[in-house]
Amino acid sequence: MEFLELAKKRYSSRKYSAKIVEKEKLELILEAARVAPSAHNNQAFKLIVVQTPEGLKKISKAGNIYGASLAIIVCEDKESAWTNPFNNRQLVSHDAVIATDHMILQATELGIKSVWIGWFDPAVIKTEFKLPENLEAINILALGYSDDIPSKTDRHAKARKPIGELVVYEKM
Repeated sequence: MEFLELAKKRYSSRKYSAKIVEKEKLELILEAARVAPSAHNNQAFKLIVVQTPEGLKKISKAGNIYGASLAIIVCEDKESAWTNPFNNRQLVSHDAVIATDHMILQATELGIKSVWIGWFDPAVIKTEFKLPENLEAINILALGYSDDIPSKTDRHAKARKPIGELVVYEKM
């Protein structure tokens, strides 16, 4: 599958079947995160894979995972973060977000749907999963087999800004 075809095929699924994601497919999804680019190659993130009913119930205290049989809590690791010496900005969130995007695209290629969850209470995740001080959950990736009606791949023509509103060349 061509990359843009894959990217356009991907949509946020908010309704999942009870079917479990196969171990082999989960391993490929996690490998996609491992090979994702990161600032200074520090890989300043940790992934908490949650598959048990007890663990999924803990996540549900913080936010909605829409009945997915698998969720990955994506945490930034502030101790491992690289800092840009020109503006003193840590790029830790960037690393975790790029890893999340790689997992989403790999899942899509495997026929597994996802939804990137940013609306959740990180304090609940920190408590429920006993995260150390250096880790902070920045998103939750719900994964599974969808019971949704798939979104049409041509939806981007209406749902996204035209390229001319997003891109400039050389100067503003």
